[in-house]
Amino acid sequence: MVAAEDAGRSSDIAGKLGVEPGMVVQELGYDTDVDEAVREAVEDVIGEELLDEDAQEVIDVVLLWFREGDGDLVDTLVDARGMIAENGMIWVLTPKTGRSGHLEPSEIAEAAPTAGLAQTSNVSVGEDWAGARLMSPKAGKKR
Repeated sequence: MVAAEDAGRSSDIAGKLGVEPGMVVQELGYDTDVDEAVREAVEDVIGEELLDEDAQEVIDVVLLWFREGDGDLVDTLVDARGMIAENGMIWVLTPKTGRSGHLEPSEIAEAAPTAGLAQTSNVSVGEDWAGARLMSPKAGKKR
C-alpha cells in the first residue's frame, strides 16, 4: 500500500512541474538540501536520470534549486536558458518562507524579465520547497 501511495505522490509532483515521459530534464544547483522526492518523481516519469550542468542536449525542463546566497539569479537564469528548447521551461525551486535560504518571490519576479523570461505560475513542490515556472515570453503566448 505504501508504494502505491508514494507512486501517486510522485506523479502529482512531476505533473505539477509539467514533466512528461520522454522529456529531457536538467538539474542545476543540486546540494544536500534538495528534496529527493521531487528528484525521484521526475526521474520516474522521464525514465532517465536528471542531467547536470555539463549537459549538451536540448533541454525541455530545467530544475533550478536556488537559495539566498547562491549568487546572482539573473546570471544563473541566463546560463540556464543556454540549451533550453523553444517551448521549454525553467523551474526556480526555492526554500519556502521561514526556511533557511528562502528567496523572496519578488526577487524571482524581478530577475525573470531581466533574463528574458516570464513567470507563468507558482507551485508547492514538497514540504520545504516552492517553485516558480519561467518561460520565454514567446513560448508562453503559443500555449
